[in-house]
Amino acid sequence: MLYSIGTVAKKTGLSSYTLRYYEKAGLTPFVKRDDHGRRIFNDDDLDLLALIRCLKQTGMPLEDIRQFVSWCQAGDGTLAERLAMFQQQKLAVEQQIHESLLNLQKVNHKIDVYQRAVAAGSEGLVDCDSLSQLSADELLAQVKAYEAAQKL
Repeated sequence: MLYSIGTVAKKTGLSSYTLRYYEKAGLTPFVKRDDHGRRIFNDDDLDLLALIRCLKQTGMPLEDIRQFVSWCQAGDGTLAERLAMFQQQKLAVEQQIHESLLNLQKVNHKIDVYQRAVAAGSEGLVDCDSLSQLSADELLAQVKAYEAAQKL
């Protein structure tokens, strides 16, 4: 199936402006044009756009995404390079998760402090300095509990 830029914008949540920017930045050389010069996208293009969005959201620089797209177009001779790129990006994402979990721990600590302060009627009546050190598994359990609560 073929899609217009407007339809792709609706399907992906990316604006038409962003899709045009991606083309100018060399991220979407795979996008074809119809007889009138309008961009046309297919289902494979949508999949690659979703991957580009994912990589951007994980903090991968546009230059690296452009290189990945180029490797994809070059074919199977670049599989090892693509694998290495994703292994490196996995490490970066894991570091982001670790930092986010540490931030979550600090936020949860402040929630606990303020809950106790509200109950006691004063922040001065609670120990604000003790930050319990939770393990990554305990923090991930909190994240799962949050996700479950959001589904209700």
